[in-house]
Amino acid sequence: MATASFEFQVMAKPGGAVCNLDCAYCYYLSRRSLYPQDVACRMSEDVLEALIVQTLDAHPGEVVNFAWHGGEPTALGLDYFRTIVALQRKHARPGRRISNSLQTNGTLIDEGWARFLAAERFFVGLSLDGPEDVHDSYRVTRGHRPTHAQAVRAFELLRAWNVPCDVLSVVHDRTVARPRAVYRFFKGLGVPYLQFLPLVERTPARRADAPEGPVTSRTPSPEAFGEFLCAVFDEWLRADVGRIVIQTFDEAIRTACGLPHALCIFRETCGDVPVVEWNGDFFSCDHFVDREHRLGNIADTPLAELLEHSAQRAFGAAKRDALPGICRECDVLDLCNGGCPKDRLLPREGERGLNYLCAGWKRFFTHARPHLDRFAALWRAGQPLDRISKELRPAVAPAASAGRNDACPCGSGRKYKRCCGAR
Repeated sequence: MATASFEFQVMAKPGGAVCNLDCAYCYYLSRRSLYPQDVACRMSEDVLEALIVQTLDAHPGEVVNFAWHGGEPTALGLDYFRTIVALQRKHARPGRRISNSLQTNGTLIDEGWARFLAAERFFVGLSLDGPEDVHDSYRVTRGHRPTHAQAVRAFELLRAWNVPCDVLSVVHDRTVARPRAVYRFFKGLGVPYLQFLPLVERTPARRADAPEGPVTSRTPSPEAFGEFLCAVFDEWLRADVGRIVIQTFDEAIRTACGLPHALCIFRETCGDVPVVEWNGDFFSCDHFVDREHRLGNIADTPLAELLEHSAQRAFGAAKRDALPGICRECDVLDLCNGGCPKDRLLPREGERGLNYLCAGWKRFFTHARPHLDRFAALWRAGQPLDRISKELRPAVAPAASAGRNDACPCGSGRKYKRCCGAR
């Protein structure tokens, strides 16, 4: 039995790129072109069982997580996921724990799905970009109808059934214009864990000299993205530390505390989150599902061997080895590590591979760093991190527009009478 030399998480695409929506910025719908259009993209039970067995065999840890992505995985139906769980139980071994995560647009989630996900202890990632006008700008059905109400209903259903639910918000040109409104929407909804995923959408020609430049108009400028993060960070810092976890901020705090990055885009190297497509094809990364990065098929080569493939190792090391000189001299390198390789689009003084979002990441990390040091000091002293919110929250005088039952002007999310008004 071959075992990988490192912990990994395979991103399984049991339905390939098939999705019931037609989101304007989706990077994965085009991956359907890798396979004949007349072929139904649905992982067979044989391939599914092979994936489960090989993942259990190859994973060196005690907890083995299966991440089910798409496209839209719930489009395969609830019975399909019952089969997944049954196969996992069939091949589970004593002393190992299996967990499952599911990334969904939420439009197909109903009571039956919520009941199943709760019973089987799935972790769910829900795509929801923000308030209705922000979300429905780009996240639409094939008939270009809005999806916001369905996504919010999915969140509320999952919360009612106590299903752990992370919200993933794509940060595009409409989002960055309203940082506080977007953040307060999620806070009002009761989102406990939030991911902000910046949209970097290459022009169709994928050339730096394309009419729109290297990215489309939906992509926020680096500066606007940086200001968005700073504005959200300031509000979160003042009122919500310990109440809401924001992935980007959490990663920054980890670095300040001397802990390794958990998120691949900020690690020094990558390559430990490969993709297995519906037919068993193995690709280096979710953002590099193309012919160049197809390394084999699990029907022909065991998963453990594909994970250790020289090309996969080279792919992961290239993130560090191809880092531009300006990055190597940057004072926030430990926080960023050049960002995701998919976003390294810009030339710089004869070099290539500078991250398109470089200015935005640097703006945010520089802004946050003094506070990160305070977080680290609290952590080392064994103090609760939410203490920083109590220290920084200003005494806010009653505003003319803030009545006793209105939201507190300090941004805590509580009524004024129960927050600053109580002081």
